[in-house]
Amino acid sequence: MTTTRTTLRELVRIPGGGRYALSATVEAATSGMLRPFIVIYAVLIGLSAPRAGMTLTVGMLAGLGAVPLAGWWIDRGARRAPAVTALLVRAVGSLLLALVPGIAGFAIGAVLIGVGTQIAPPTNSALVAALAGPARRAAALAAGRSLRNAGLGAGALLGTVLVATGPEVLRWLALATALGCAFGAAVIARVPLPEQPVPAPAPAAATKEARGAGLRTVTILALAGIPYAFYADILEIALPLLLVQDLHASLAWPSAIFVANTVMVIALQLVVVVRLAKWPHRTVLFWSGLLLAAAYLAFWLGGATGGGSGTILVALVIVPFTLGEILYTGSSVPLVIESAPPHLMGRALARWQLSYGLARAADPVIITGLLSLGAAALWLPLAAATLLGAATVRLGTRRHRLHRSPEQSMSHAADAVTLRPASRQYGRFIDRPSGPLAARRGPRPSPRRVVPMSGVDVWV
Repeated sequence: MTTTRTTLRELVRIPGGGRYALSATVEAATSGMLRPFIVIYAVLIGLSAPRAGMTLTVGMLAGLGAVPLAGWWIDRGARRAPAVTALLVRAVGSLLLALVPGIAGFAIGAVLIGVGTQIAPPTNSALVAALAGPARRAAALAAGRSLRNAGLGAGALLGTVLVATGPEVLRWLALATALGCAFGAAVIARVPLPEQPVPAPAPAAATKEARGAGLRTVTILALAGIPYAFYADILEIALPLLLVQDLHASLAWPSAIFVANTVMVIALQLVVVVRLAKWPHRTVLFWSGLLLAAAYLAFWLGGATGGGSGTILVALVIVPFTLGEILYTGSSVPLVIESAPPHLMGRALARWQLSYGLARAADPVIITGLLSLGAAALWLPLAAATLLGAATVRLGTRRHRLHRSPEQSMSHAADAVTLRPASRQYGRFIDRPSGPLAARRGPRPSPRRVVPMSGVDVWV
């Protein structure tokens, strides 16, 4: 497989890529302005902090109920519409926060924001996969994440400056978030999509076999990915408690570590994903688990060391932790996409998002509860669970066949051939092979068609 040296500049040159990048940047920047202060906003309008947190959790759990519907919609062939819907639902939720006074407005808005937030990852992934094509899919997904991280960081910094003028500005930040999501939806609605191949009918037995094998593999990945998902709250919950309560460090340390992580992700994510393009996504995800588990053990060791030395050790471990995060986010979704038949991509992404969303909803309670029992009660089981997840990714999915398109399959072959689309039906006709293959076989007297069955490209 040829390494695709995709940069952000090349991403925006993909038809529709520029509009997608604009939408992602504006939506992330405006969302970042409110995201760090949404609990404070709830407290200012009359909710207690625990009730505000519970309301947001209920919203995220409600969003999980919408994820299977989004997956079914994607499998029906939709690409733009689910992504637009996710943004519009978040826009309405943010608008309710800004315009409807009192607890009722916050509660309804939190539910809508939770729904939009939960269905956004699978719908965005399906849209990017359609825009970039199989060859540039992983790099395009990484570029989109880099843009979102940069936008969230910039928005959070701007929101911090604005909030310093007074708490009444929070209502305006909610309105800005609503406008940003609505603008992003309007831009996505006009993204041109390439013509999508229509799968040719396959025998019922083969279809059932492919569906069962593909979704079983995704289920294994989803279960193995649950401990991976805890990485997302390590910087925001676990490390501040470790540094401030156990190591008695100043609040500047968790803040500096968070900023360093954000900067490294923005600077390195796309570069690392492109550099590892030749590696199987399963292997990259496995190494991600090893790095994260090693980081958790090092965090525990730093806490046990104590004092200034322990604080410095924890700060240094953020480098392998960030690298593990980058490998995880760069390989997990592409692996899920290629592990399922093309016509089940929506359900595969929904199944992955369900496991990730459930873990994200539960890990604040689990992290704080285990830390109350002691540092070892969190870091050692988390490291062991992540290692088990990595082993499951490595061994539990080894026998599955990846559902590549003909273009992907040919890019992995030893001899290249020249492909030319011949119809709108799924499959491509080979007019004439080129390269060493032509010398051995000579020209074919008649075209032959590629038909996918159970993840294998079969010539008929």
